[in-house]
This record gives sequence, structure tokens and C-alpha cells, in this order.
Amino acid sequence: MILPVAKLGTLLLKTMSKPIATRLKTEASRHPKFRQLIINLAQANHRISTNIQRRVYGHSTSVEIRPLNEEKAVQAAADLIGELFVFSVAGAAVIFEVQRSARSEARKEEARKKEIEAYLL
Repeated sequence: MILPVAKLGTLLLKTMSKPIATRLKTEASRHPKFRQLIINLAQANHRISTNIQRRVYGHSTSVEIRPLNEEKAVQAAADLIGELFVFSVAGAAVIFEVQRSARSEARKEEARKKEIEAYLL
């Protein structure tokens, strides 16, 4: 009975995190210092992903990579931040569920040990 409720709660938590991620994306593109930080993040991500793609396809990696324009960089970084937030919430929910399950198993195992000890005595 508790498992479907826990799964439903996890789904609800992930669904509720999406509007928060959208809000984070909006605010990230407005705040000047944070905007510069996310532009730098997007440019670094662009360089790394382009170099990886070039290596995968066997192209030269010594070619200069043109940076993204500012608006594309802000949009890419804001999307990245939003997705990271949603995935971190989902990851936290999974970790919580695993820990809860482990505690439950530990309680069951302890009860079995006590039952065996009581039977042997």
C-alpha cells in the first residue's frame, strides 16, 4: 500500500519542481551578475560539447570554436539550470526512496533475528 503512495508522491514532487525550474530560468536571464555567470557556463559547455563531437566524428580539434551569441548562451544555460534542478529533485527523491527501503529492510531483518533468537532460547 505504501509503495504506490510513495511513487505518487515522487511523481507529484517532480511535477511541482518544473514550475520552479521555469522560474529559475526566467530569473537567471534577468539578474546581471548571474547572467554573466551563466553566459560563461554556456560558452564553456559549448566548447566542451563541440570538442567532444569533433573527437567522436574524427574531425580536427585544433580549430577555433566560435562562441555562441549572448542570447543563445543565456537560453542554453537557463535550460541547463532548469534541467539540472528537475533532475536533482528526481535524484533526491530516488535517494530518499532507497534509504527508506533500506531502513524498512533493516527493521524486518532485526525482527527476524529476534524471532530466531526467541525460538532458539
